[in-house]
Formats: sequence, C-alpha cells, structure tokens
Amino acid sequence: MNNKKNIEDKTNFSSPLGVRGRFAGLFDLDRWQEIWITITHNKSRSILTAFGVFWGMFMLVVMVGAGVALQSGMNSEIEGFATNSCFIWSEQTSEPYKGLKKGRSWDMLNEDIPILINKIPEIQYLAPVLFGGGGTNNVTRNDKVGSFGVKGNYPAYNKIDESRMIKGRYINDIDIVEKRKVCVIGERVLEVLFPKNEDPIGKNIQVNGIYFQVIGVAQHTSDINIGGSSEETVVLPFSTMQQAFNQGNVVHFLAVTAQPGIKVKVIEDKIREVLKARHSISPDDKKAVGGMNIEDQFTMFLYLGIGIGSLIWIVGLGTLLAGGIGVSNIMLVTVKERTKEIGIRRALGATPRNIITQIMSESIILTLIAGVTGLMFGVGLLALVGMALSQGDQFFKDPQISFGVAIGALFILLVIGTLAGFIPANRAMSIKPIEAIREE
Repeated sequence: MNNKKNIEDKTNFSSPLGVRGRFAGLFDLDRWQEIWITITHNKSRSILTAFGVFWGMFMLVVMVGAGVALQSGMNSEIEGFATNSCFIWSEQTSEPYKGLKKGRSWDMLNEDIPILINKIPEIQYLAPVLFGGGGTNNVTRNDKVGSFGVKGNYPAYNKIDESRMIKGRYINDIDIVEKRKVCVIGERVLEVLFPKNEDPIGKNIQVNGIYFQVIGVAQHTSDINIGGSSEETVVLPFSTMQQAFNQGNVVHFLAVTAQPGIKVKVIEDKIREVLKARHSISPDDKKAVGGMNIEDQFTMFLYLGIGIGSLIWIVGLGTLLAGGIGVSNIMLVTVKERTKEIGIRRALGATPRNIITQIMSESIILTLIAGVTGLMFGVGLLALVGMALSQGDQFFKDPQISFGVAIGALFILLVIGTLAGFIPANRAMSIKPIEAIREE
C-alpha cells in the first residue's frame, strides 16, 4: 500500500499532466510549468490556434473603441445644445382659407410670444430670434472691417443654444427692456476687429453704421449653427435690433424647449395650432408653419448609435466564439494524441477531476494569453489613433474602451476558454485506462 502511494506521489510531481492530487493549489508552479510545456510542445499549431482568439479580441476592442469615438464625437457636436427643443418659422400658405388665397406670406409678431407662453404651459423656454444687418464689411471698428452675421436674441436663447462666455456677459432682461445698444461678439469677430490681448469689453463697434458697446465675447459650445456660424456673429438684444434696424414687431424665428418629461412634438403641434388660429391659416395647411424638431433628430441618432453598438458586439463576440471553437478543436486533437499518456495517468491513480482540470486549464490559459495580447494591441492602436486625432475638433473623437468593458471582455474570454476546454475534457474522461495503454 505504501509502495503504491509512493509511486502515485512521484507520478504527481513529474508527470507531463502534473496530477498532484485532489487539492492541487492554484499557484502550483509545477502545474503551470507543465501546462506551458504542453502548450508550447507544438508551437506552430498553438500560435495559429491562438491567433483566432487574438484577432477576435483585437477586432472587438477596436470596434468598441471606434463606436465610443463616434459617440463622443456626436456628443461634442451637440454639447450645450438643448436636445428637447424645436424651431418654428413662417412659410407661405399652401391652402386658401377664409377668403385668403394660397401662397400668402405672413409673419410671426411680438404679440404672439406672450400668447404662446400663456396658452402652452408645457413650454420651458421660448426665445424669439431676428436675423439681419448682414452684408459686405457691415461691422467696423476704427480701420478694421469685417463681414459678419447679425442676430437679435433674448436671454433665454442662451438656455437653448448655449454659448460659453470667454469675456463679459450675455444679453440680459434689462438689455431687452431698456433696448440698450450693446452686443455680444463671436471669437472671429474679436480676432478681426481687436488687436491681440486688447480687452474688448466696454469698447464700441459699428454694425451697419450704428454704434454698439461690446459686453461679452462668446465661444459656441456645439457645432450646430442656427443662422450662421456663431464665431462670426454679432448678437444684439432682440428689442434693440427691431428698433435700430426698423424691423417693426416681426419675429423671424422661434426657439422653444419643452418642460422635462414632455415630448417636444406636443409643444410643436400646439404652437402650430395657436399660430394658425391667430394668423388666419387653415388648420389643415401642412406647409404654412415651418419647423424642425431637434428631439426627433437626436432620437434618430441615439437609435443609430445603439444599433451600431449592438452590431459591433455581435460581430466581435462572433469572431471571439469562432476563435474559441478553434481552441476546442485543437484541444480535441491534443487529447487524441495523448490518449496513451492519459490512460497511464488514470491507471496510476489520477482522478477524473485532475484530468478535467488539466485539460480545461490548458484551454483557458491558451485563450487568455491570446485574448489579453489582442486586448493590449487593440488598446495600443486606439491610443495611437487618439493621439493622431487629438488636434482640433473632430467628429471621431477619443477612441478608447472603458475599464468595465475591458473587464467584461476578459470575463467573456474566460467563459469561452472554459467552454472550449469542456468538450475535450469530457473526451479525455471517456478514455478507458486499459484501452488507452494499448493505444499505439
């Protein structure tokens, strides 16, 4: 009995499968050395098998990183822009109504604003906008001239399409009430009209020959430009612009946001209904009141992002699974080649758990080595691409994967490695010791 135990102990220490008994530890150096020897016994086969897993993980990381970069780029494009907003403007009528012929032009008026606010409690912010005062060399200061857009805004507009103030402040309610001749200029306007390092606040510029005092310099946070580039725009108080440029009480444009939890479509339809009733437009006229629902646009992009992300994971996981199948097939070949060896282990007392653990360990280690290498190469490539695209604003921005995604990918890899070794391990357990020893 003692002699048999001694033989088993020696076998456990020196056998290629490293069977050390039921309680073999996770950090058994001999076991890991023997697993490594087994994997590297046929280097070409192991490398080709591992490449499938490597490529699957590499492609998954790169595609997920590309998806994140695309999402980041889209978010940077709309940063500071209210996604729960819509814009309304007037168009020609397309149907006759109450004796009025179709093709009639009409305008929104100042009086429409308080009525809309009172009748539609779902409105959060409403800001009328004026466009005009443009032209060649329409903005001047001393001997400096430039051609820039001119826009009349309410303070609420900055809640909808936010501009970050580099210097000074934005237009406020007092500017509107007192019709102050003040303005907020864009970065490009500052660059053209003022010497470098000169503080523009409190200085005067001329817009179409009328003097306005600069109260702020704005930097646009999103890449969405309503009525022209914000960098090249002079913003005036809405009421001041109406008076200074003789625009009466006409409103060119309405920017509106919905209260939290309210669909923008709700307020958009109600605004159309109120405006049609006030301006004698047929309720069935689909073209007289123009509009753009920003919420619908962003929802479409959101679903597009979800679809792209789902497709990325499906393709990536499919590639990883294909690599896992390759590992499983190679492990089956390995088990067949080692049939006699496994039979000898079984005859000398190796338990089923020892055999299964050994086969599955080899599968998991091969899969993890390939997968972690693919992960590292993928992250490295994303970092290089990120550095190459780091200069300036871009639609494809900061390609990377989060720590959580990396851990999740490694967990998936561990599952695939385990499943890949399960079938070969069962095949090894089905080998009868006597028949295995007779195997040639």
